[in-house]
Amino acid sequence: METTAEPSIFDWTRLMIGEEMPYAFLFEVVFRSFVMFIIVLLVLRLIGKRGIKQLSVFELALIISLGSAAGDPMFYYEVGLLPALVVFIVIIFLYKGITYLSEKSERIERFVEGVPVQLIENGKIKFENFNKEAIAHDEFFAQLRLKNVDHLGQVHKAFIETSGELSIFYFDKDQVKWGLPILPDRNECLTDIKNVNPLSEKIACAVCGTLADEIAFASNHCGHCGKSKWISAKNHPRIV
Repeated sequence: METTAEPSIFDWTRLMIGEEMPYAFLFEVVFRSFVMFIIVLLVLRLIGKRGIKQLSVFELALIISLGSAAGDPMFYYEVGLLPALVVFIVIIFLYKGITYLSEKSERIERFVEGVPVQLIENGKIKFENFNKEAIAHDEFFAQLRLKNVDHLGQVHKAFIETSGELSIFYFDKDQVKWGLPILPDRNECLTDIKNVNPLSEKIACAVCGTLADEIAFASNHCGHCGKSKWISAKNHPRIV
């Protein structure tokens, strides 16, 4: 009865070139890589700048498909170039077809591209929208800080676009409201504001940025999100 030889560990020939693969195949890898690079370059040129710059969910699926189709033929001995070329042709037709249908139908466009979602309205987080997005508070606040925002009272509206970018519309200097500070060195959260004098200090909910009103001071719960974490609010204008 024949026994199959176990593969030796740290077989340098297998590690460097692969199982039963001649070193001459490396010259073919160079040719394959050159051909697939040219094909990828041509496809991206056909798709246009929009598909390269924005990377919405639709474009991301496109780029992943192109990368997967281009990678295997570059170095897999048993994968030919023609099947990969067919994949690229199909992807081009799918992209052009879906783009055309999206231009003709708003419903299809919304399904494929998604829609911008408003995350801030008049200096406070739209809690019902924010919870639907896969974004944490710290990540969101970091993006706001990159736009020179240090408290939410400076922001009139903020939207997360389909590309993941953040669009911000600011209050004028004389219209800045009291808002939740978002700097990393902000004060620790208060868990009880029942003894805080509402006439002497402005308090904002640490979760959604809503200012505490008389009901909130009495109940210690935010009227917008129902949380009981608070931070002293700020109202200075942006430094640009």
